[in-house]
Amino acid sequence: MASPKSTVTALLADAAFGAHPQLWPLPTATTPDERWLRAVAAGGQGHYGSALHELGQIIRSGQRGKTLSLAHSTRASFLRQLGGHDSARGWDGRAWVLADDSEAGVDALVGLAADALGVGRLAASASLLQRAGELLDSAAPPRLEVRLGWVAAELAMAGGDGAAAIAHAEAAVERADALGSARHTVKSQVVLSAALCCAGRLDAAREVADAAFAETARFGLIPLRWALGCLLADIGSTTHSAPQVTAIRDDAADTVRRGGGVWSRR
Repeated sequence: MASPKSTVTALLADAAFGAHPQLWPLPTATTPDERWLRAVAAGGQGHYGSALHELGQIIRSGQRGKTLSLAHSTRASFLRQLGGHDSARGWDGRAWVLADDSEAGVDALVGLAADALGVGRLAASASLLQRAGELLDSAAPPRLEVRLGWVAAELAMAGGDGAAAIAHAEAAVERADALGSARHTVKSQVVLSAALCCAGRLDAAREVADAAFAETARFGLIPLRWALGCLLADIGSTTHSAPQVTAIRDDAADTVRRGGGVWSRR
């Protein structure tokens, strides 16, 4: 029989990186690893206040190791989601200093690459992404290949290379499907839709975005629902009217605010 501790860990892992990201309320975490999983899951649902509480508990504990580094990387990712690339860079930098294995190291480097991309430092982003790819090894979890694909696709889009962006995004979708993470699959579809837009394939972009939009409702992925609402407000939807898209987008943004999300210009 599984112990309560292992059951909680399994539930949190499934919510963070598995097939049930909509699980709420989440089980109470009692260890640093569980707190990190709980923070990832809560952040994916837009419960930023709850997520930041868990990360704060890990960071204030001062217990060094992989989980402390991952907590810093996750804090940085929340800042990026809300536009704070400059602020995120400091957290990712500390995550890199604290990293003691390939998982934490790749997470930190991918985060730094995304931070650089967000402020227009494309060459620096490419260099950091290359370092992350070189550090990736068989011991690192498959989710990191998906994250690499996201940033690689976004970097290609920033350079105007729609074909390369689509290739990276499609690879991320395939890897996310194999991983079995509903959240990673939907995020990969968001990136793919944007890549299709970059390549001028708007009909295909709408099809992908509309399908992902439905999944965000099914799985309660409010931050991704907000992102897709912004995208569909620009390119149009085949399943929702423009006023419906705007209303859903604005409701998602309000939910993020109520959940503790703080918007930033960068």
